[in-house]
Amino acid sequence: MSAPEGVERDYPLSRLTTVRAGGSADFFIRPETEDQVIELLAWAEQGGLPVGVVGSGSNLLVSDDGFRGLVLKLNGALTRVERDGTHITCGGGARLPSAAAKAAGWGLTGLEFGINIPGTVGGAVRMNANAYGGELGRVLERVTICTPTGSEERRPEDLGFRYRASNLGERDVVALASFALADANPADVKATMADMRRRRKEAQPSGIKTFGSTFVNPEDPKAEGRSAGQLLDAAGCRGLQVGGARLSPKHANFVENTGGATTSDILEVMAEARRKVHDSFGVTLEPEVQVLGEVSWPEGWQLGT
Repeated sequence: MSAPEGVERDYPLSRLTTVRAGGSADFFIRPETEDQVIELLAWAEQGGLPVGVVGSGSNLLVSDDGFRGLVLKLNGALTRVERDGTHITCGGGARLPSAAAKAAGWGLTGLEFGINIPGTVGGAVRMNANAYGGELGRVLERVTICTPTGSEERRPEDLGFRYRASNLGERDVVALASFALADANPADVKATMADMRRRRKEAQPSGIKTFGSTFVNPEDPKAEGRSAGQLLDAAGCRGLQVGGARLSPKHANFVENTGGATTSDILEVMAEARRKVHDSFGVTLEPEVQVLGEVSWPEGWQLGT
C-alpha cells in the first residue's frame, strides 16, 4: 500500500527536538485536519507501522537509530486556538504557552500554568501536564481523539489521568481540547504569568539545547520529600558530563546538549546520575522524558533495588 500524499521518507527528527539529538523517521508528515490524521492512522495500522507524534519536541528523546514508523506533527487547523465565551478550544498541535497567553489576553483565568509548559496541548493532555500548582484536569472539559477508525470525544474522567501520564495509546491522537475557564482581569492574569515565567527562569536553564526535566519527582519515602533535582544535586550530579551531554550546572535535573551530543551520550549521563542517586539515597529515579524509537539503555541503568 503506497504512502498517502505528503508523507516524507527518512525525515531527520533531531531538528524537531529541543535537545537536537537522534536519527530519522521512516515516514513523516504534518497533517492539517482530523480526517487526514484518521487516514494516516488507518494507513499505519494496515501496514503495522508504529506511530509517533512530535509536538514541540521539548520532552522528547529520539533514538540514534531513528524511528521505524510514521511520525506526525500536527499543523494547520490542528494548531488553532479559539474562544467561545469562557471556553477555549485548542488544536492538539497548538503550543500550550501560546494558548495560555491568548486566554490571558481575553481575560480568562485557569490556564496560566501553561505558560511554563513548553509543549503542545495534545502533548499536555497525553502527559497530564502540570506546573506551579496548576493541573490540566481541573480546566480540561473534553478532547477529540483521532484513531484509525475515526474520531471520538472523551472527557477528563475517561483519560485515566495519573502523575505525568494518561491512558492514551500510540494510535490515539489528540486533535482538539476544550477548556472551561473563568472571567478575570487581563492585567491580573498577565501579572500571574509573568511571575511564573520569572520563577522558571530563575530556577531552570534557558537558551540551551535541553528537553526539560529528565527524571520524575520520586514518591519513594526514602527521598524524604525531595525532588529529583534536589536528589541529583545532593548526589553531586550537577555538571556531570558524558560526551556532549551534561547535567546542567544550573539545575541538575536538566540534560544539556553542549554540542554534538548523541542520544547514547544522553542515556549514559542519565544512567550515571541515576546510579549516583541510588548509591547515595537508595532512591531509583524514573525518566520523565519520552523516548521515540528503540534505545539501548546503558548497562548501568538497571539497579539492584
